[in-house]
Amino acid sequence: MDHRSSTRSARRPLTAALAAALTTGLAVTTAVAPGLAPGGGEAVAAPRHEDKIPMAVGYGGAISTVDPEASRIGLEVLRKGGNAVDAAVAAAAALGVTEPYSAGIGGGGFFLHYDAATGEVTTIDGRETAPAAMPTDAFIDPSTGAPYRFSPELVTSGVSVGTPGTPATWEVALERWGTLSLAQALKPATQLARRGFVVDQTFRSQTLDNAARFSAFPATAELFLPGGDAPAVGTLFRNRDLAATYDLLAKHGTEAFYTGDIAEDVVEAVTNPATDPDTDLPVPPGYLALEDLAGYEALVQDPTHVRYREFDVYGMGPPSSGGSTVGEALNILETFDLPGMSDADYLHHYLEASALSFADRGKYLGDAAFVDVPLETLLSDDFAAERACLIDPTTALPKPVAPGDVDATSSACGETASPEEMDTENISTTNLTVVDGEGNVVEYTLTIEQTGGSGMVVPGRGFLLNNELTDFSLRWSASDPNRIEPGKRPRSSMAPTLVLRDGEPVLALGSPGGSTIITTVLQTLTNRLDRGMDVAEALSAPRATQRNTASVVAEPEFIELYGDALFAYGHALVASGDQFTSAAEIGAATAIEIGPDGLLTAVSEPRRRGGGAAMVLEPVSP
Repeated sequence: MDHRSSTRSARRPLTAALAAALTTGLAVTTAVAPGLAPGGGEAVAAPRHEDKIPMAVGYGGAISTVDPEASRIGLEVLRKGGNAVDAAVAAAAALGVTEPYSAGIGGGGFFLHYDAATGEVTTIDGRETAPAAMPTDAFIDPSTGAPYRFSPELVTSGVSVGTPGTPATWEVALERWGTLSLAQALKPATQLARRGFVVDQTFRSQTLDNAARFSAFPATAELFLPGGDAPAVGTLFRNRDLAATYDLLAKHGTEAFYTGDIAEDVVEAVTNPATDPDTDLPVPPGYLALEDLAGYEALVQDPTHVRYREFDVYGMGPPSSGGSTVGEALNILETFDLPGMSDADYLHHYLEASALSFADRGKYLGDAAFVDVPLETLLSDDFAAERACLIDPTTALPKPVAPGDVDATSSACGETASPEEMDTENISTTNLTVVDGEGNVVEYTLTIEQTGGSGMVVPGRGFLLNNELTDFSLRWSASDPNRIEPGKRPRSSMAPTLVLRDGEPVLALGSPGGSTIITTVLQTLTNRLDRGMDVAEALSAPRATQRNTASVVAEPEFIELYGDALFAYGHALVASGDQFTSAAEIGAATAIEIGPDGLLTAVSEPRRRGGGAAMVLEPVSP
């Protein structure tokens, strides 16, 4: 069959759905229902905001986030002369207000920056760190000797809280590349927290999903479960405590977060959790100390880099595995003619390359300050060729596959090492993409780990603490690169990614989704660069994720379109994952494509996680 006709027929239902979303947008209600704002107070007029329109085309600057308030704030910063970094920090602070279950100053993230004046790509590692007193058996149930990683005891506890890196990330980014002060960048989000935003169904649903955990903490319940229930859709949600916290950061800088009263409140919340006396949920204390906060640093580091066909692809290095795993998979796929394949052949190769690179991720990736990560080998064409030769064009490899041997002295196909630990990363997080009128680019992925983080709001401060330390491996092993160690940063899959052609940026993208971030970015890249989809189609296409597991977790539409064809190769597709992997929706990406004439195409999800909001300064008809 001609691959072109196969591609066209397979995309037809997707394109129709996308066209409908782009035409109508995903409207956000502007009506405010009668009643009180959370914590009491009067109902007020609805705040201004935009509908969730998932694509915008134009010039002068663009932004894409999951939230219209955050996108509007970032766009306004650009409109007033701020650059991409200024807009990214302002939008991220706004997401801490409107997306508090996915992001905020109680968490961390990874920040990728392209400097149009110098052509340099640089990243900031704002990952959380393990406390100095963190024991190696923190995730082991002493009564059984078995890991209790997925139990409430660790997911909702002080044990899971790492030293937050987000405030330091903002400060470093603004000091290196921004034109605004931290106070100026925080001002719009501070106003947003005070005046409130309109609750949508996603916010209410996420609150209800966490109700059992949130109700265990009086401070969390007071903020997010006023009167014992999640805020109703259409009502106004305010967070005056967070506004006051932002005010302190604006006045005193991040020193106000990492030392002083806020730091003391964070440590108290972690080491002596205040719980409801009626809760049945055990909440063991954690190990965070004032010294951990005072000593935290956001690290400026080089990106990963691979050459993929005529493109240069930059990503995030360790402790994130995003850049290396996406890069290795691209190197593997470069050995095949993806544009000339049928849809089924292409997807088979995509899934196999993903499984092979995930095997190597598990074996070798960790915090490079603590373990020797063979990054140069993992991203080399020679290593990719050794891995690619294992792919049978007609038959799926038995899963899990073994990792490659980076120390092999020969180039024999299929040399492998011992297998890796099971993946434990969570699916929440959020992502934003910004391009300014000068051509500077920011791709930023930030998180507090699972939806709702640890469930613990710092009393009087208005933000949730992360449960990021659950990204460490369950059991401690001296050979495991992701073993727990004091001061170490747990392995991540966050993959802010930038694509250049002839030295100029052409595409920036990223996604939330735990370890599915890697496959979301990889699939979107190959959709766009190899399969002839435009950027909106590439991002919206139904997804599947193969993370070196026996079955491929896939969205229902993907199974409907490709399930039978891929089954013939031996791929088992399932639409049910574990509690941290929603098969119904994989990822919630944002992207901006930069055309040769400066035309910007900003895109976000038209449907996943309630849709996103893409905006440009000077719109034109797409």
